[in-house]
Amino acid sequence: MDTETHIVPAAAVKGIATGLCMMAFFTLIWAGICFGGLNGTPYWFAPLIFPLFSVWFVINAVNLFKKAKYFPKLTSETDIAEGKRTGKWFGIIFGAEGLGIFIGINIVVNLGYPDLVIPTLALVVGLHFFPLAKVFKRTLDYYLATWSTLIALCGFWFTLRHIMPVNYVTAFVGAGIGVATTCYGIFMIRAGRKVMKKMSLVTKG
Repeated sequence: MDTETHIVPAAAVKGIATGLCMMAFFTLIWAGICFGGLNGTPYWFAPLIFPLFSVWFVINAVNLFKKAKYFPKLTSETDIAEGKRTGKWFGIIFGAEGLGIFIGINIVVNLGYPDLVIPTLALVVGLHFFPLAKVFKRTLDYYLATWSTLIALCGFWFTLRHIMPVNYVTAFVGAGIGVATTCYGIFMIRAGRKVMKKMSLVTKG
């Protein structure tokens, strides 16, 4: 059996851990948005499930950071080049997302639709998953992109058609995107466990 196929670089482990920290943070943000919409209603406690996931993500991230020192550093030029490529495009997409949020929010506010700020924020977040899917070659990103974009569009529809009060639209969008970031975090936890399993196979080999 060729154990080389099971070797995972330390950078990959740290990358998963960093992703978990980001998902913990963003899940809390969207939980806060959801809570803001439900505050003062009988359903105010519903978003409390999300912080529990965030804590779980952080615990797993800390564990991965600790274990990363037992993994080898990048030695392959191909791996180094790929790491630089994905890092560059992630930075570009992340920057474009921030710019898109700034522009989008200013547009809806200046047009006299401040109630569309949260759906606009969600729409940009949803759209940014599409290029991430291509950069990281992950099918999950396409699903999350589609889900988040649909949640945002529903937020626009519910608000403009006055289907539900604005605070409930805010809660709906916050919960919807919170589900997306939570799913991403769970996916990363599973990826981290697979990495640990591969390391175990190498050690046994």
